[in-house]
Amino acid sequence: MDHRAPAPPFDPELSLVLAGLSERAREPITPHNLADRQRRDAAARPRPTAEDLRADGRFEVAELRVPGPADGPDVTLVSARPAGLAESGRPLPLLYYLHGGAMVMGNAWSVLPRILREWALPLELAVLSVEYRLAPTTPYPGPLEDCYAGLVWAIEHADDLGIDPDRVVIGGKSAGGGLAAALALLSRDRGGPRALGQLLLCPMLDDRDATFSSHQMSGLGVWDRTSNATAWAALLGDRHGAADLPPYAAPSRATDLSGLPPAYVDVGSAEMFRDEAVAYANGIWQAGGQAELHVWPGAFHGFDGMAPHAALTRDARDTRTRWLRRLLAPPGTESRPAPPSATAPAPDRPTQPN
Repeated sequence: MDHRAPAPPFDPELSLVLAGLSERAREPITPHNLADRQRRDAAARPRPTAEDLRADGRFEVAELRVPGPADGPDVTLVSARPAGLAESGRPLPLLYYLHGGAMVMGNAWSVLPRILREWALPLELAVLSVEYRLAPTTPYPGPLEDCYAGLVWAIEHADDLGIDPDRVVIGGKSAGGGLAAALALLSRDRGGPRALGQLLLCPMLDDRDATFSSHQMSGLGVWDRTSNATAWAALLGDRHGAADLPPYAAPSRATDLSGLPPAYVDVGSAEMFRDEAVAYANGIWQAGGQAELHVWPGAFHGFDGMAPHAALTRDARDTRTRWLRRLLAPPGTESRPAPPSATAPAPDRPTQPN
């Protein structure tokens, strides 16, 4: 494998964003600075309160404590949906969302403003965002078991939640995308809830850092092999890189991708996760499954959060929304086009890439 090949160029708009980052912001995560980076991330990614998320009554928001995995603590699910939909009496589709943060950072609250505005409002869906435990305090399989316990509880309480148990999409970004893929595998093999689809955004799938793109993009962008190895080691400990690591720990290890829900997979051409994401979609196709793959040209990891107004970001967000709309449309009905305001770029400040 030739790791000396030139890297794909960054999209011009995204390149300007990268150029504006401080050296400290681009510093790789290492075992020595992990605790400091966690503190910095918590300060840069504040948790909105339930009242903040309600946005003057536009959304209904509640924090739920539900039974966790065996011998584990309860799991917090943040439940949110557009206000007034319960009056229709019809159950809502559900997006069961797992936040990013490399398995060591992030929270269930900070991702919700964008999700509610971009997906819950125009698509009239409910959202459950999972506050899973983080590594290294809680290593594998703790975070995944939290996600599984929350999903099982949600399906068992579908009537109380006002959701349609047959129209549940599991999804996430970066570490959350990897967890969503692992959750689909785990639920399949345990005979648990079957999701309608899986939304895998720049998913973190492979602990081995052995793909061409992981070497090609080393030291470039905002997430590289050093940071990735630190995060995987925090999650897996001594099992990091082990030959017998189960696919629920790192979904790229799966040798059987049959029987999975339809997947939406997207990734940037200029990020280290490119090849593992493409390979995962290809594995689903080879197993006879359904996957929609998008490789955004010149995009770095988490580009849409850091460059919310870029043309590439608008295209990516529109495409994700269209996939969700097609997937969630009841059988025999035609999808309605989104109103222009539903997919307009949001006035958010740039966020962390994971």
